[in-house]
Amino acid sequence: MINPSIQTLVIKNLISFLLILALVVVAIAGVNYRALSKQAIENQALAHAELVRAGLTAHMKANIMHKRSYYLDEVRQLHNINSLEIVRGASITAQFGAGIGYEKVTDEITEQVFITKQPLFIMNEFTLAPTIRAIIPYIASNEGDLNCLSCHQVDEGAVIGAVDIVMDVSEYQRRSFMVLVGIFITIVIFTSLILLNTVRTIQKHVQRPLENLIKTADSAYHNHQPVNPNDFETREFVNVANEINLFNDDVIAHQDMLKKKNSELKQLNDEIESTLRETVYTIGVIEEQRSKETSNHTKRVTLYSQLIAQKLDLTPREIELVTAAAPLHDIGKIGIPDSILLKPGKLDSAEYEVMKNHTRIGFSMLNHSERDILRSGAIIALQHHERWNGEGYPQGLKGENIHIFGRIVALADVFDALYSSRIYKKAWDIERIIKLINEERGQHFDPQVVDVFLENINEFIAICDQYPSGSVSEK
Repeated sequence: MINPSIQTLVIKNLISFLLILALVVVAIAGVNYRALSKQAIENQALAHAELVRAGLTAHMKANIMHKRSYYLDEVRQLHNINSLEIVRGASITAQFGAGIGYEKVTDEITEQVFITKQPLFIMNEFTLAPTIRAIIPYIASNEGDLNCLSCHQVDEGAVIGAVDIVMDVSEYQRRSFMVLVGIFITIVIFTSLILLNTVRTIQKHVQRPLENLIKTADSAYHNHQPVNPNDFETREFVNVANEINLFNDDVIAHQDMLKKKNSELKQLNDEIESTLRETVYTIGVIEEQRSKETSNHTKRVTLYSQLIAQKLDLTPREIELVTAAAPLHDIGKIGIPDSILLKPGKLDSAEYEVMKNHTRIGFSMLNHSERDILRSGAIIALQHHERWNGEGYPQGLKGENIHIFGRIVALADVFDALYSSRIYKKAWDIERIIKLINEERGQHFDPQVVDVFLENINEFIAICDQYPSGSVSEK
């Protein structure tokens, strides 16, 4: 789920707020304008009623009441009145008789006006042709120029009649609607301007500074340079920039300390590794001295193994391991009795079986370790007498089931044994050794290891010349 942006959230909330505000404003404006329109219509009806009363009074004083119908008709047409009627009170009917034309007697609705003595307005606005019915009472009074009591035999304050007017208010409703539409359009425009300004403000003061802050913060972290607070206009982003600088300073300080600790730890590991290699090599030399091997045998086997591993394109770590572990190939001979280990002649079958145990003894001595060098030494000690054709010992492994370290040291050890003098034999010449190893290709030795050996025979001889055995002159 993708989280919304700050701009989206602000715009949504602002739209909701402005929409509610617009509805409230339109509703209030609509109600108020309707009230004003209604008041204007009522005032117009009152003005028409007053005009009718004044006209009728003038007709009465001029003794031309028989022409009042013409006057009322002109008033109705001139002022777009749908209906105009005069309601006579009971006292007037008794005095002057029944009315004619526009005059009528009271009914149930007009009777309310005679009782309350207050104008009555009835709106009929929910139709296609909305109207308002206004019933305005005439109350007898002797005040002013229009002295009703001089003509009518009624008490002062009595309702002598009423004007019943029905007016078309379609135009008022249309104007009201147009006003509301105008208000709505104004609100829409105003809202749009607010939203546009809000979007621009967010982009200018939030979105762009935030993008710039992320970019500069990343650059500051990688380049170890502070974020410049002056690049930002608002106080909030300036504060964030300062906080990022403090955080980066703290992180960089911890990183520097961590680098220092890692460097110290690497130096310590290197020292431990170097010490372990020297210890392993020394153990190999001690075993060499005990078994009366020719001098430098351990050194030469180590260098032969390193050379073969390099020519086979093993990984740097594998080359390191086989080089460091090769001196331990015969460490198990420590557990072989001197009577067998130092016997000057050829071993009988029983003695040979005892001698073969040195592979397992060496493995058991080294395999318990968690260190890669010693575990590699355990593999070499166990497998350097295995043969490619499966006829070796102690496990009778065959082909690539023999670890590459074991296959490498097997050839290195045999070559050095043949090329060096021992107490029970003389050194072989190089041609004889090459012939034998070639014959054992795919039998005793890994064919690939043999190929590497033959391709680099001069380097093997150079190693032997650099670290000669005590009896090399016998070759």
